[in-house]
Amino acid sequence: MNSAPIGIFDSGVGGLTVLREIKAALPAESLFYVADSAHAPWGDKPPEYVRERGLKIGHFLVAQGVKAIVIGSNTGTAGSAEALRATLTVPVVGIEPGIKPAVGATRSGVIGAIVPAAVGESDRLRSLLERFGGDVKVVIQPVPGVVEHIEAGDLDSAGLRSMVEGYVRPMLDAGADTIVLGSTHYVFLKPLLKELAGERVTLVETGAAVARHLGHVLDERGLRANGSEADERFWTSGDPERSARVISKLLGRDIAVDKLPDS
Repeated sequence: MNSAPIGIFDSGVGGLTVLREIKAALPAESLFYVADSAHAPWGDKPPEYVRERGLKIGHFLVAQGVKAIVIGSNTGTAGSAEALRATLTVPVVGIEPGIKPAVGATRSGVIGAIVPAAVGESDRLRSLLERFGGDVKVVIQPVPGVVEHIEAGDLDSAGLRSMVEGYVRPMLDAGADTIVLGSTHYVFLKPLLKELAGERVTLVETGAAVARHLGHVLDERGLRANGSEADERFWTSGDPERSARVISKLLGRDIAVDKLPDS
């Protein structure tokens, strides 16, 4: 099983930020990625819908022979991780907003968190705030409309810039010196956020921590790849040509994308 691929999925292209971290940390691993772009964003969908999509994609990836699954989505983790772990025999690694590292990083005692609506209302986020929030003030800000720009490959248009500034400004005015990126999509906005918030504001993402945890899981189960010929495959439930253009732009290399069957 060591040469078997790792499956990664997200509602769209956000999970590519996790794929980048896994590729950097575990370069020998083959990676199979599914973007559920026809149904993105998941952040405004009910938990039952996200659960159904997660199970469908998880079963598809297992049928492709993956040895582990990474949910490259905060919303997907909140909505489907439990169901996938109860259903599949392969290990399932999720991702969650970096409240704990943000609490450790703040100097002002005020943290901002930009999140999809589904994450902002999730039990998982409430639990993180209860466990790690302590005396820190956390300003939660849902950011509707942002994912759609990123899904189109737009990371710096005037319209997006104005939207993001409107979401971030109130938390900066409240004294936040640390901002949690509560969706893997938002990691692509780091250059824009640094420009709008300033270099003194710390941006917290958790993709690298997920890659490290995945490495531990593979080691514990004797599943780490030991070859040097890593493979990559990409599927989308949306338009493969459009997805190929956007994914190639975001990863900075030419990517071929197949159509996800029965999507």
